Amino acid sequence: MNKIAFIFPGQGAQYVGMGKEFYDNFPEAKAVFDAADEALGFDISKMCFDGPEEDLKLTRNTQPAILTMSIAALKVLESKGIKPEITAGLSLGEYAALVCSGVMDFKDAVQVVEKRGTYMQEAVPAGKGKMAALIGMDRENVLKLCDDFGSYGVLEAANFNCPGQIVIGGASEAVEKAVDAAKEYGAKKAVLLPVSAPFHTSMLSPAAEKLEVELKKLNFNDASVPVIANVDAEVVESTDKYLPNLKNQVSSSVMWEDSIRKMIELGVDTFVEIGPGKSLCGFVKKIDRKLNFMNVEDMASLEKALSKLEA
Repeated sequence: MNKIAFIFPGQGAQYVGMGKEFYDNFPEAKAVFDAADEALGFDISKMCFDGPEEDLKLTRNTQPAILTMSIAALKVLESKGIKPEITAGLSLGEYAALVCSGVMDFKDAVQVVEKRGTYMQEAVPAGKGKMAALIGMDRENVLKLCDDFGSYGVLEAANFNCPGQIVIGGASEAVEKAVDAAKEYGAKKAVLLPVSAPFHTSMLSPAAEKLEVELKKLNFNDASVPVIANVDAEVVESTDKYLPNLKNQVSSSVMWEDSIRKMIELGVDTFVEIGPGKSLCGFVKKIDRKLNFMNVEDMASLEKALSKLEA
């Protein structure tokens, strides 16, 4: 049997209608959506299934919505007897990985990510911060670009997604200047992203401080499945690391490529992306196209994944 990793997507993967097929066909999935509605005190299920898209795109709604859909899909896969040997999630997706591993209770997680989304949305006034994707640049040149244009304001590497795709964020003017100059530093393309704040940069420190207060109210259990942390791409060995990792994750770089490479180093050859979209499969493919990768987000992708995993 292949060594399987479950990986969970982050913000930006959401779409109206996500999770509806699982809700309609699997009681395990329906129970997750119902639990989320109860824990949040509003109908996040209806927002996932019917929108409106404008509401679903608000960070404070997006984060609990994606987490809920991801855990609903996870429960469907678990009901088929498919279990991971290691897990990780991109940014928000790390919370799904922690639920998957038993470190966090789902109801605690969905409540805290709603607060996380709110704090991240409020941390930087509208228009003051931006993010951009740099395509075709290596790390060294991205860091040099950030250093050279940091005089215009905060400018940092936010997401190391895969070879040739790194996201930067920071003060609006600094990001805009960096985008204009990116081709001189080796970028094939530089694109401003439609996000409400410069996530995973030091400008989000106020959100991290507020989140820490909420995280201190939670219980963290020992992991039943190893979890790779975003902040350092290492297996979290002790429960006292989860809180600082989740706090720091808000305002520091997401080491996603490194996380995938760490799992490969630990023997993983099959990656199952669980939740909306399949962007993480794309990242895995760019890291090593010989790996097995698949996503689970609806009935068609579930059946396709099961045909491979049960073979």
